[in-house]
Amino acid sequence: MSQNKVLIVDDQYGIRVLLYEVFGKEGYETFQAANGKEALDIVTKQSPDLVILDMKIPGMDGLEILKEIKKIDKSIKVIMMTAYGELDMIKEATELGAITHFTKPFDIDELRLAVKSQLAV
Repeated sequence: MSQNKVLIVDDQYGIRVLLYEVFGKEGYETFQAANGKEALDIVTKQSPDLVILDMKIPGMDGLEILKEIKKIDKSIKVIMMTAYGELDMIKEATELGAITHFTKPFDIDELRLAVKSQLAV
């Protein structure tokens, strides 16, 4: 069985590294990107199974990145991370195909379980 691939997209270094380590320890092949361009390069080259995507990223925001990911490969699962109060964006993200969202600060165990259950499908 091949290893599931998880891509973490967040402009905040601390969060990226934390999630990178957590999902690496879970046994996933893990990638990280600080912006939309990096994220889409990785999606194109690595085709991750799941992307954890921050909503607020300078340059290309989370919704634009989500649209592009879905253009590249509709089957990639995307979990959004949002700051408190971005509900209108969450609704749009869901319409664009995001499976769920977590509000920062999130519970790392809940996020781990969500990823695990999505990748078990």
